[in-house]
Amino acid sequence: MTDTTSRYWASGNWQVRAGEEAEFILRWTEFLTWTQGSVDGFLHARLIRDLNEPAHFVSVSRWTGEQAVRDWQALPEFTELFGACRALCEDMNSGVFELAMAVDK
Repeated sequence: MTDTTSRYWASGNWQVRAGEEAEFILRWTEFLTWTQGSVDGFLHARLIRDLNEPAHFVSVSRWTGEQAVRDWQALPEFTELFGACRALCEDMNSGVFELAMAVDK
């Protein structure tokens, strides 16, 4: 059963430039490793890769609350590390989300 008490998520939809995928994964890992060690309210993150389009990634991170996400995004290190990932992309969209429904086994 999934813990639904932490209802907040940040997500990114990343279209990485062809040939930059390995560097993107490295930069994303550095970004979220910094987040894990530096930001209160962070729970976990995942980066998934499209099997049909290997330069397309989706990231999700789970948070204790909306304010924790907003505080994270306000940090100067966020701008730097997020920007390093974004610099490798043709396109990128992101958002902050609240859990609307969970279906678990």
